[in-house]
Amino acid sequence: MNAILVALLEIRAYLRDKGGLAFSLLLPIAIFALMYGAFGGQEQFHGTAYVVDEDQGGIYSARLIEQMDELDELDVELLSRSDADDRLEHSDLYLVLYIPQGFSDKLTTDEKLPLTFKQRSNGGQEGQIVASMVRGLAEEINQGLQVQNQVEDALAESGIGGEKVEITVQKFLDREREHPIVGIEEISVGSSPDPVNQFLPGIVTMFVLFSITLTARTLVEERKKGTLERLFTTRLSVGQLFAGKFLANVSRGFVQTLILFALAYAVFQKFTPLSFGSSLVIALVFAAAASALGLVIAAVVRTEDQATWIGVFFTMAMTMLGGTFFEISEGTMMETISRFSVNTYANEAFYTVIARGGTLADVGFEIAVVAGVAVVALIIARSLFKVAQEGK
Repeated sequence: MNAILVALLEIRAYLRDKGGLAFSLLLPIAIFALMYGAFGGQEQFHGTAYVVDEDQGGIYSARLIEQMDELDELDVELLSRSDADDRLEHSDLYLVLYIPQGFSDKLTTDEKLPLTFKQRSNGGQEGQIVASMVRGLAEEINQGLQVQNQVEDALAESGIGGEKVEITVQKFLDREREHPIVGIEEISVGSSPDPVNQFLPGIVTMFVLFSITLTARTLVEERKKGTLERLFTTRLSVGQLFAGKFLANVSRGFVQTLILFALAYAVFQKFTPLSFGSSLVIALVFAAAASALGLVIAAVVRTEDQATWIGVFFTMAMTMLGGTFFEISEGTMMETISRFSVNTYANEAFYTVIARGGTLADVGFEIAVVAGVAVVALIIARSLFKVAQEGK
């Protein structure tokens, strides 16, 4: 009971510390948002086609613009010639399509009147893609006209031609464009990593470990100021005080993880009720391991700066070895080394549950390893804590 009271007092002091609270809760959320913004955007191209249409009322210019506008990848913005020239001159635009006057009339008489792309330099990457898409649409119109002319020539003797042939040919061309005889199927070899699945486990484990190991600094400060000694004058035993500190650290780490997972659940819909509950169980075990490791650091250091630097170094080393920000290839020396990082097992457990839909039964080994680290570190920390107090 006394240990629980100590833990509650520690948590109360933690909640009052606005700086520490912001660091342990808001900073990981901010970094997670930045990572998702950097890696989580849509990969599909989307650009704007800037068009000067001087063939006002022309059937084929209107058809070309309509087909451009129907593409999900393109937005069409119509400009006057003077506006387009001015924006190109001032580098506000890098590529503009000019449809010349009489474009449609020339096409109907089999004369050539080419479309014009006016660009600065090479038109930029987006401009090149837009130009390629426009050329493809123009080629479709050209092929349609060729088919129409061939059909009219074939039916010339029967007296069938003109608008009837044009409507019929266009009907079949439209149907072919919507339901092509030769389709294209895209098959992805492997998969593109989901940035949320990829980074969420690592960010959670990194900041839980980081914030909890840095609480070693608080214990050093209490020891330096004599706070711990005053606590020993009360009815608290060494074991009760140690247990209270441990439970307080576990609670902080668990609350931090809960907030991050709740955010991921609300914003990215990454959890089912079962996977959310399983993730919280893993988080609780990992928070216990991180808390025990933090207490080991607190027991061996003598100054606040030592606690800070050892905590930072330990956290970053475990984070890099655990493959938080990059994938570790199987069968490599790096993979062997990563097995000495507690983050590796926690990350794998979170990833299996969140991304692969696994259950706690699927991550039993990983949870056992993390729990084992917690037990061993707790025994070591308790022994060092006892020795330190006896030395006093």
